[in-house]
Amino acid sequence: MSGILIFTVFSLFFFQLLADFVHFLFAFGLLGTSIPPEIVCVLFLFTPVILFAFRKRIPRGWILLSGFVVLGARVIEPLLYTRGRMLVSGCGLGALLFFFPAYIWFQTQRGDRRRSRDLAMGLMLGVALSILFRSVGSGIDISTRSWSQAIGWGLALGAGFLLLRDVLLSEVEGPEAEIQSRSALTAVSLGWMAVVTTLYFAFTAPNVLSRWTGADYPLIVLGLAVVLTAFAAFYTLVPRFRGFFTPTSIVIGNLGFGLAMTLTILPHQLPFSDQPGAYPFFEPTVPFAAMIPLILMVLFFPILFVDVELCSQVLLKRKVRPSALGGSFSLVSGFLLVMIFGHVFTTVYDYIPVVGPFFRDKFWALHLLLGLLLALTAWVVVGKARLAQEANTKKYPPAVLALGLISLGSIAGVFWPRPSAVLPDEPRSGLRVMTYNIQQGFSEEGELNMDGQLALIQAWDPDLIGLQESDTNRISGGNDDLVRYYADQLGMYAYYGPKVVTGTFGLALLSKYPIESPQTFFMYSEGEQTATIHAEVEVGGERLRVFVTHLGNGGPIIQQRQILGEVEGTERAIAMGDFNFRPQSDQYALTTERLDDAWVEKWPEGEDDRGVRLEDRIDYVFLTPDLKVEDARYLLEPASDHPALVVDVTW
Repeated sequence: MSGILIFTVFSLFFFQLLADFVHFLFAFGLLGTSIPPEIVCVLFLFTPVILFAFRKRIPRGWILLSGFVVLGARVIEPLLYTRGRMLVSGCGLGALLFFFPAYIWFQTQRGDRRRSRDLAMGLMLGVALSILFRSVGSGIDISTRSWSQAIGWGLALGAGFLLLRDVLLSEVEGPEAEIQSRSALTAVSLGWMAVVTTLYFAFTAPNVLSRWTGADYPLIVLGLAVVLTAFAAFYTLVPRFRGFFTPTSIVIGNLGFGLAMTLTILPHQLPFSDQPGAYPFFEPTVPFAAMIPLILMVLFFPILFVDVELCSQVLLKRKVRPSALGGSFSLVSGFLLVMIFGHVFTTVYDYIPVVGPFFRDKFWALHLLLGLLLALTAWVVVGKARLAQEANTKKYPPAVLALGLISLGSIAGVFWPRPSAVLPDEPRSGLRVMTYNIQQGFSEEGELNMDGQLALIQAWDPDLIGLQESDTNRISGGNDDLVRYYADQLGMYAYYGPKVVTGTFGLALLSKYPIESPQTFFMYSEGEQTATIHAEVEVGGERLRVFVTHLGNGGPIIQQRQILGEVEGTERAIAMGDFNFRPQSDQYALTTERLDDAWVEKWPEGEDDRGVRLEDRIDYVFLTPDLKVEDARYLLEPASDHPALVVDVTW
């Protein structure tokens, strides 16, 4: 059982450290809108090369040291600021990429080949814990925040004790000559890395699948929890069930999973025309049939844990030199780096010279590549390993029970009642509107500041909120769901806007009132893709049209014309967002021919009663003339790099 617990904690910490490393490394590029010099920190991924220094034996001290660095980095990193979190999470990730092959080598020296199933079970528990922490935290990992960090400390202390006992008290056999081919080691190492990359991209944070497809988030959590628990129970406790996993069925299962994952994305991967006349176009309604691949992907995803057991069997075969493991894991670390860059480039392609544009609208292709690679490595590995059919030992029922309890916690966490908005009893003839570019949750100083932004929103208590740069449900945003987190904390309805797979600026609309007929339409973009939310809310018997947008750099006038074309002829309309143009621009002049600038309506001289004057503002609330402005305030707070704009609107 100790082996399962060790693998559980280190699997969980791998996903957490990798998520934070990529998140905070990307933050430097986000803040500077360029490739940062800190990019050299990706060299942390290549620590397996250290294994070349050990020709025949890896000292136990090195295994323990690397393991304790992983555990220490995981508990220290959340206490630091952006640069420190990037460096420490990178250091911990590098230590883990050394620790894993070193610990596998140590198991081969013990002559213990049965731990392949322990590793698969530990990985299942690690994924289940990640889902639990995200579900309870409304899309944010609670074990890395506030007092809940005590969870991470407890897991690290427990895993550290078990690792110390396991490594120091185990008897090992003498080293033997290498007989495994390097190509076989590379193939199984690549299979292992393809599995954890797929889990990291899509499954350790269930909100990601919801934001890919617009599918119901609670149902996704429920589906993952039920499928994972049922699979673990049958897979570890029913020997006959394992008999279904023949070499042929394993390869077919991987092909089916990869195909389902690709087909899950494709209906939402919109083809963006290069012809201005094709815009604006509204995101098409996706039929229910398009959700079938998502259902199949969730049903098929446990095949990944079968892959891990088979790959681990090959890795745990004796007679392998540390240097051979170092070579294979260095290569697959390069694969992980390429996949990370490819994933990020699908969003920031406009900022990456030469190669960037190739990745536009290629989100689906990365996952197709992962699916094909999983099938290929499964085909290679099934010829070298077999699933054991013997009855289980006593250690697996407690592990399955723990997995079941974790899954129940995930379901309870996502369905647990959240605060709800308190609305006035009397009819209203006005409401408070806020537009806020939250810079992916980072402050003006470049520090993660979700709670600071939330406190600012709570202090002004708006009825409608338009958020920009809120597309954090991807690896560059730590797979976090800021929109869900804010909506749950504020007790508001939410519409997310463009799906993550489109690679578009993130937009969201939050409302105390039910959001009716929400739609997303896209404007013509030569560079980064842009979109606008169009929805309706009913307040005091009046129906208001709401538009939330974020234009491209410089606020291209063609994009603003296309938005105004949708606003044209509507009544009681509010258009808000980060328009990226200034009051002296042609775009502004064009807009104010038709709509009122709420700030100017309240402060015609351009300065409020606090002395706030913004000559170069780019965040606006525009109104149709049938709406009146009671107050307008720019909140010059460092919670984000943009001020929030709050406007009290009446009719």
